[in-house]
Amino acid sequence: MAIDTVLPALSALLGDRLSTSRGDRDQHGHSESYFPPTPPEAVAWPETTAELAEIVQICASAGVPVVPWGAGTSLEGQAQATQGGLVLDMARMAQVLEVLPEDMLVRVQPGITREALNAHLRDTGLFFPIDPGANASIGGMAATRASGTTAVKYGTMRDNVLAAEVVLADGRVIRTGSGARKSSAGYDLTGLFVGAEATLGIFTELTLRLHGQPEAVTAAVCAFDDFARAVETVIATIQMGIDVARIEFVDEATAAAFNAAAGTDLPELPHLMVEFHGTPAAVKEQAERFGEIVAEMGGAHFAWAERPEDRTKLWKMRHGAYPACLALRPGSMAVVTDICVPISHLAEAVAETRADIAEQGLIGPILGHVGDGNFHAILLVDRDDPEELSRAKWIAARLAARAHRFGGTMTGEHGVGIGKRALMADEHGQGWQVMAAIKQALDPKNILNPGKIVPGDLA
Repeated sequence: MAIDTVLPALSALLGDRLSTSRGDRDQHGHSESYFPPTPPEAVAWPETTAELAEIVQICASAGVPVVPWGAGTSLEGQAQATQGGLVLDMARMAQVLEVLPEDMLVRVQPGITREALNAHLRDTGLFFPIDPGANASIGGMAATRASGTTAVKYGTMRDNVLAAEVVLADGRVIRTGSGARKSSAGYDLTGLFVGAEATLGIFTELTLRLHGQPEAVTAAVCAFDDFARAVETVIATIQMGIDVARIEFVDEATAAAFNAAAGTDLPELPHLMVEFHGTPAAVKEQAERFGEIVAEMGGAHFAWAERPEDRTKLWKMRHGAYPACLALRPGSMAVVTDICVPISHLAEAVAETRADIAEQGLIGPILGHVGDGNFHAILLVDRDDPEELSRAKWIAARLAARAHRFGGTMTGEHGVGIGKRALMADEHGQGWQVMAAIKQALDPKNILNPGKIVPGDLA
């Protein structure tokens, strides 16, 4: 139903925090990937839970879609209003509500970004470790069950969201979970909403697990003549129980992209980037054991980054991999893949992926958080060439099938969104229909972020 029927009520509630201007709509209609822009019909900036609940009630009365918007950094188009309606920009719900240092918890609103949260926590001795690279909003990270470079040590958003306040599709406000570290009280509703991409409810508050800032940190980068040796080093490191905080893989194309974008002089070879957190003694021991493995595997060009400024430079380079890889083919757009496999199959999965990319004649740097078996191919295609996009999608479908064959998943952290919904049946079988039934029960009018995750007849 057209949004015109609810605009008067929304305007009375929000005033100038409701916009139908072309500029605001276009700003909230894009994603970080290859999907075409889909501007919403209006944009709202709620400030309180009660206000957001009333907005949802108004939209539900007329069947108007509602799509939350965080920082707009999703790679599968999760925040795109594919069926029009209202986008809820959460930027004005971005407060730290309460820090509980003794419990190592924090309560936040969903619009706060991870960098702003950690800046607020800097003097507490605690930090929030989930680092997807982009300065994403906490609500968006929870909605997509994000993880990133530190997941190998600290887990994903699933492991670090203990409780939430959620607005349902009919405007009801519920609280899930608690500040306790464990519970056996019924269904895990917090786990249901984390990763649901706002198709079941909209976060208005999150209780997060915090961790102590490490006493000592050291990082390193090393090169390998053969990518298989780099991957085998990762597997050996994990299997030996070395407590790495980050262990990242980049191939030779990504190393070349770093050199071009950041002015570095990395050998154009596969590299590992690692980081260790802990006490000075523990970090020293871990680093030495890792160095021994690298030597056994024939690694070279080993460089440590112990000073904070050197570590910052290293991880800034890694986090800039996406734009750096795009620059390998100026004017291109990217199809970003995101599979996660058991680490015993990691080397084979990477090798088969490289073969597919070569067969299709595309540029496709490979990198990833390989400490937990998660890697990405960034497939660069001509914006004006549908045939190239088709070849990239063929590679992406092959990657998903490969992940399933190896007992893994088609998405380790980017989520489903628009791009992977067609592959959900292959991963979940009848479980996908169970998801559809949950969606139907909680959102019978299908107003919450329609067009994502569940089968097409519901979206």
